[in-house]
Amino acid sequence: MQEENPSTRIAIVPATPEQRPIVANLLELYSHDFSEFHDVELGEDGRFGYPDLSHYWSEPDRFPFLVRINDKLAGLILVRKGSRVSADETVWDMAEFFIVRHYRRRGIGTHIAQEMWRRVPGTWEIRVMETNDAARRFWAHAITAFAGDVFQSSSFEKDGAKWHLFSFASPARTT
Repeated sequence: MQEENPSTRIAIVPATPEQRPIVANLLELYSHDFSEFHDVELGEDGRFGYPDLSHYWSEPDRFPFLVRINDKLAGLILVRKGSRVSADETVWDMAEFFIVRHYRRRGIGTHIAQEMWRRVPGTWEIRVMETNDAARRFWAHAITAFAGDVFQSSSFEKDGAKWHLFSFASPARTT
């Protein structure tokens, strides 16, 4: 793994409604990568689509972000309030996290995830399909580097798919 360059400028910026087409395009790349592990089908228009995307600008518990590296578009993060596994509405859910391939395996994704957790204190849940070994290793590394060994790790099944769940707390920032 190549290490992140100290001069690399990383920005996580809220995505505006006008940037929805950009987020949608990045989700197509993400869905293509994800199709290796999950049964997602192309629509007749040649797109995977993301049915809930508009909710990220219309519902108060959803937050879309774009990731820029050295001022270049490099990925997206979709965050939701409320657990997708339990009934806990106080949990932060990393709904989607995507970094384009060019920026992977350099420590940048870990840095970006940890910056998001620092910005948004509270309990976080990260769900990963059991079949996605690379993502499971990535999240285990990123969370351990952030929270040490103070996290929970478990498995569950939903809609016939097996998932791995990481849960941990991000402390409030002190000034």
